Amino acid sequence: MAVIAHRSNFLTPRTYSGVQLRMEYEMARDQAAHSSGIRAFHIAVIGLSLLLTLTAWHFATRQVELQTKQRFDGASSRLLALIEERMNKYEDALWSGVAAVESHGGDMSHEEWEQFSRNLRIGERYPGISGIGVIHYHTGETLPAYLAEQRKVRPDFRVFPEHAYSEYMPITYVEPREANEAAIGLDVAYETNRRTAALLSRDSGQAQITGPIVLVQDSAKTPGFLFYAPFYRDGPPGFLRGRRSRFIGAVYAPFVVNRLVDGLLSQNVRGVRFSIRDGDKVIFDEHEAQDENTDPNPMFSQEVPLELYGRTWLIDIRTNMAFRAENTQSKPTIILAAGLVIECLIILLLYQMSQANARAISYADRVTERLKEESQALEATNQELSHKNEELEQYAYVTSHDLKTPIRGIGGLTEMIQEDLKDYFQSPDANFEVAENLEHILERVRRMDQLTRGILEFSQISPQLDANNHVELTEIVKALRLDFELSPGNLRLDTDVDRISVDTINFRRVIENLVGNAIKYHHAPEEMQIVVTVREEGPNCRVSVADNGPGIDERYHERIFEVFQTLRAADAPESTGIGLAIVKKAIKRHGSGITLTSEPGKGATFTFEWPISSTKNTASEMAA
Repeated sequence: MAVIAHRSNFLTPRTYSGVQLRMEYEMARDQAAHSSGIRAFHIAVIGLSLLLTLTAWHFATRQVELQTKQRFDGASSRLLALIEERMNKYEDALWSGVAAVESHGGDMSHEEWEQFSRNLRIGERYPGISGIGVIHYHTGETLPAYLAEQRKVRPDFRVFPEHAYSEYMPITYVEPREANEAAIGLDVAYETNRRTAALLSRDSGQAQITGPIVLVQDSAKTPGFLFYAPFYRDGPPGFLRGRRSRFIGAVYAPFVVNRLVDGLLSQNVRGVRFSIRDGDKVIFDEHEAQDENTDPNPMFSQEVPLELYGRTWLIDIRTNMAFRAENTQSKPTIILAAGLVIECLIILLLYQMSQANARAISYADRVTERLKEESQALEATNQELSHKNEELEQYAYVTSHDLKTPIRGIGGLTEMIQEDLKDYFQSPDANFEVAENLEHILERVRRMDQLTRGILEFSQISPQLDANNHVELTEIVKALRLDFELSPGNLRLDTDVDRISVDTINFRRVIENLVGNAIKYHHAPEEMQIVVTVREEGPNCRVSVADNGPGIDERYHERIFEVFQTLRAADAPESTGIGLAIVKKAIKRHGSGITLTSEPGKGATFTFEWPISSTKNTASEMAA
């Protein structure tokens, strides 16, 4: 029976390529007409293209060197601007750290600084920076108290290395800590470049960078520098003596120059290579002889001094082989040759289009004949399949109807056998398996009876557009409460539509199936809440049935509407798997569809549209 009922909804009209063939025909006709009417335009295009080619060749020959120099100047300017932009961005990060320290009264705990660094997202927003930390300023009198305070939370904290100066500027915090562990406790006053820049930053109140140094956390021992931003007790004073007396420390960032530059500057100026010199020391150099992109005799080069935070960097910029390849003097010749090749291709295209004209018209005629044949075959096939669908639905109905009588007979005979053996089952010698088997037979009979009734109902779904058969929505809900023994709290109606006048039999059937489905699978009947919502939208109404049941996993949202498909758990009530298929078929008859919104544990909402009255329902009549 399952196979018979399923096939009644199986056959659909076959889709042929008639639309595609018609499109091919129109395209072929258009191509033929177009190719026969634009020859003059093509000739004009050839002449204009040739003129442009010669003009471009002549202009390129005269201007190539000037343009090349302009490209080099532009690349140099972009390089310098990018360095300044990066350093300005890093300065902003330091001043934000100063603001954070001052907002905490001039000092922060390790946890507070760690939280600030994490929120700053230096690895993501400030590429090239190795970390960000806090340096505190102390004298010989205040250093012991500082050490005692730090060792309360970090017993192994120490200030190193020893030196002969009376001023101490140890690194108290630096994040990320793992990459900068070796720098914690380092006294930057021990070394000339570090100390000089820190004191200049203190006296000026401005950000400063150090001369070239090697960071203690850099195992490769490559050139680097520190970047300072000072902070003071009660904010920055406006005079030198006040800045020195109220100086507390500095927020600083360590930089390894290779990490700062690599992947940030060179990737944006591929046409040039550069080196950076600070004083007499080269801190970054891309002019390496072993680099295959290095030009031993660059087309252009220049040295530009760049003032940055108290230091002067000398930027040596030179063109590379990529720049030479992109700006070679052979470009005018290439432009001329390419233009002439294009002219030849255009002429060849004109010739081929003229040859294709006749073939296109011939092909269009063949497609026309083929389209007529396919259209006739398509119409005949659709009529045949429509007739087969009607026969199959009728067959399913007749078969299910005829099966009802023998099924009921089997049930009646089984009940008679149970009655006749009642005394036997109560005797001590009774075989309990006999009683169980008879009960199993009755269970199967009930199941078969449900299936046949479901198939009959599924086969009988058809639009019934009786405009005089009105139904009040409140009456439908009252009847459902009575049928399912529900309270107003279990089943509620929320509507701005008074009544439905289109196919009211199937409308009742849809609502009843959806409400019954919600009741059947609800895990806690005493807490059950079902809401039927109806809203008018033009000639139709939008209906939703929502419950607070166990919900349905998204992967089953399509499957549950198929015939004989059920998601019944082992302890759930029996289901034929036809109810939601009946719902979908009845709704589809009126040109609409049903959607499910649900997820496990959050209930389910079924939504569909239904025409309100027959005078507005043209879509339903077409569906019939």
